[in-house]
Amino acid sequence: MTDKLSPPGQNNPADETSLKYMLKLATPMVVTTISFTIMQFVDRFMVSRLGTNALAAIMPAAFVSFLPGALALGALASLNAYVSQSFGKGNLRDCSNYFWQAFYMGFGYFLVVLAIMWPTAPLIFKMMGQPPTVISMEVIYFRIMLYAHLVMVISWSSSRFFMGIHQPVITMCASIAGQFVNIIANYILIFGKLGLPAMGIAGAGWGTFIGMAVSALINITVFLSPKINSKFHSRHTFGIDPGKMYDLFRVGLPAGIGLTMNVALWGVILAGLIGRFGEESLAATSAVLSYTNLSVMPVVGISFALTAATGKSIGMDKKNLVIEQTNVCLKISLIYMGLVGICFFIFREALMEFWSSDGKVIDAGANILMLAAVYQVFHAARVVYGGSLQGAGDTIWLAFASGIGSVIILGFGGLLIVKFFPLLGAPGPWIAATLSIVIVGIANYWRFKSGKWMKIDLFKRRTVSVSIQNGSTVE
Repeated sequence: MTDKLSPPGQNNPADETSLKYMLKLATPMVVTTISFTIMQFVDRFMVSRLGTNALAAIMPAAFVSFLPGALALGALASLNAYVSQSFGKGNLRDCSNYFWQAFYMGFGYFLVVLAIMWPTAPLIFKMMGQPPTVISMEVIYFRIMLYAHLVMVISWSSSRFFMGIHQPVITMCASIAGQFVNIIANYILIFGKLGLPAMGIAGAGWGTFIGMAVSALINITVFLSPKINSKFHSRHTFGIDPGKMYDLFRVGLPAGIGLTMNVALWGVILAGLIGRFGEESLAATSAVLSYTNLSVMPVVGISFALTAATGKSIGMDKKNLVIEQTNVCLKISLIYMGLVGICFFIFREALMEFWSSDGKVIDAGANILMLAAVYQVFHAARVVYGGSLQGAGDTIWLAFASGIGSVIILGFGGLLIVKFFPLLGAPGPWIAATLSIVIVGIANYWRFKSGKWMKIDLFKRRTVSVSIQNGSTVE
């Protein structure tokens, strides 16, 4: 038998469709995602002080390192769904046991990734067609990020657990502490302060590693704390449960593939296409992506909260609430991203001058920012509807739509533009990138409105749950 407890708000579900409720749930995750993106923004800005080649190198290296990371991070979206639905049902021991299964799977996965990708790093960037002048720096940063993934899995799993039990403030505090440490470590290591040698782009990598380690330590300490343990038995549910691993894998793998296609592979393809036009174009793209990543992160935080709210509502068998919750999140996201798009268009040249004094970088970036301005509202729709569909477990659709957007529209379409319209330069591949975001945003809207997600039952394989000594369950 499992512990059961009615989650807060179950007796007053109407409040859970209000703007106030969603903002209260989303604000900590918005702060968390923004703080992480600010860290990346500061990383790139510090690296940009090292010259155009360093700025050109950090973006492709970050996207390639995120290829395996996106698969794991996307898969962990299923942890949010299972924890939030278990929380909605009152099965509190399952919440913490799902965390442990996700951690075991994630850590083992990254050990394999490290063993395979570390020695093949130079070949990866050569195959991407990157300029020879930046490959060595890309390899250095990429390899350090592979080590960072081993500690990131703790923070990623923790954030999904705390979001699922509607306590995202814990993750927010851990993230802010980690980002603060990261910025200080970056400054010291990149430029060689306090008597240490200047490490350049390697310092940015190790600064990120140190910051992530601090965040992970805080998260796992709180997870094992007496307060969380007394309610969710976090110290006693660490037994391996193949059934729950299967749950996470079955729903999480498509979600992981979706995020990989949607973000990491999208970025790798874009970097490969842009790399054909030289270091200046790569540097401009790196700067623009710093702005677009920063702009979308509040919406990503809202989508994380929406995933948890969706899961909880479905767990309470109140699927009608999901539609209202999604509409509330969409409205505020569209207004925000619309304003961001206007700012990108009006201030495009000034925004690029912040990053570089190179005229070629500024001109290319200003043209790209006009395209980025166009797709902001569609990006909001893609992310918000994606968060709701993830909470319902509709991850196969998300993987399919993301694959079409990245591989077919950006990859194949971008290659055709580069081949037949080379005079467009860097904006050419970005036209394809813009179309991919617009089309996937519309596709996610159509999927949500179809209502097919309402027929999904994440727990349909289960019939009876029996607790065993170590606190996990067998079916």
